[in-house]
Amino acid sequence: MEIMTPRGAARVDVDEEERGRLLLVLTHGSAGGVDAPDLLAVREAALGMGVTVARVTQAFRMAGARAPGSAERQDEAWLAVLAELRGRWPGLPLVQGGRSNGARVACRTARAAGAVAVVALAFPLHPPGKPDRSRADELRGAGVDVLVVNGDRDPFGVPDAADATRLVVLPGEGHDLKKEPARVGEVVADWLTRYLG
Repeated sequence: MEIMTPRGAARVDVDEEERGRLLLVLTHGSAGGVDAPDLLAVREAALGMGVTVARVTQAFRMAGARAPGSAERQDEAWLAVLAELRGRWPGLPLVQGGRSNGARVACRTARAAGAVAVVALAFPLHPPGKPDRSRADELRGAGVDVLVVNGDRDPFGVPDAADATRLVVLPGEGHDLKKEPARVGEVVADWLTRYLG
């Protein structure tokens, strides 16, 4: 389905569980798509638990841009999508998340969206080679439980365990988390059990 936002149309691919117990909304990184191996693995694991999964291709990507632009505009568009999805599944607890840039937007908007938790895959703690430009405040400011799953070889860095509710660092994984994506799905599925309605 397509949802119109103040920044253009976003596309949402939904896998609806008939007796859904949770709504999990996931999105991509700056230059990627919703078919990234880790996002697909999380989708598969969540569907096996009776979770309705929505994967959002954000408006900036639908418009052909490789970068999201300002955080304010990206967040505005994201919240418009979330409002529509929450209206379609009003009784389900919401967990939102994504990979890389998508993890950042999920953290920044969690409270405003009414999420109970955030799944942050490959959270980009800082630009590669620039550890002084930390984005840890976005994790700390989420205002809800945050699961962070990062690889130990991620050039964007690994957040501090104190800045998330739970931090899982996967050995041998880089920023793409594609070496063993099923493991990412298992970690997220285990985390989601506490939020099932």
